[in-house]
Amino acid sequence: MPFTAEQFFDVFARYNNAVWPAQAFLNLLAVLVVILCFKKGSPSALVPSALGVLWIWTGGVYHLMFFSAINPIARVAGWLFIAQGILFLYTGLVTKELRFRFTRSIRGITGAVMILYALIFYPMLGFFLGHVYPYAPTFGAPCPTTIFTLGMLLWGETRPRWFVVLVPVLWAFFGSSAVVMFAVKEDAGLFLAAWLLLGLRGMKQLWPAAQPAGA
Repeated sequence: MPFTAEQFFDVFARYNNAVWPAQAFLNLLAVLVVILCFKKGSPSALVPSALGVLWIWTGGVYHLMFFSAINPIARVAGWLFIAQGILFLYTGLVTKELRFRFTRSIRGITGAVMILYALIFYPMLGFFLGHVYPYAPTFGAPCPTTIFTLGMLLWGETRPRWFVVLVPVLWAFFGSSAVVMFAVKEDAGLFLAAWLLLGLRGMKQLWPAAQPAGA
């Protein structure tokens, strides 16, 4: 890595201090998204739209404005995150193929565990491991946002296509390197979440058949 552990955590401090109280609004947005997935009726287009906003925020603000100061690769990651956000917006608002709903199934329960981990247990574990605010990843930073997204994808009404899961899975494997390099042990959830999504995505019998456009 072209930076030290001290520089790595300093980026979080600069980011958190600069964008506060955006972290609180991003958490509220995530909670609203989860609530909408439990409502009866047609799934809301707000859910994929919110994921799009989260990924564009993480790419544009965290990666390009802050992390790129110490890591040139963050420029590439930033644009990939922005592209992923646009993809969520496109598949949610234009093609309308991406819809989310909680179901009492192995996918639903596994996704719920990932989501709870990203929003609640990730920051709690980080705190007990000594990663205290502002020197800690908050929701809206890449890793907790990716875990949350991987969990949401398991709530998809249909099996997510490969190009929708590609960037989140790639970041999960790349980002989990912080477990070893910087002792960010809470990021171990990234690696596990990616494998769970890939494994359950591969079980076609767990997913309803895709509906024709306009059905």
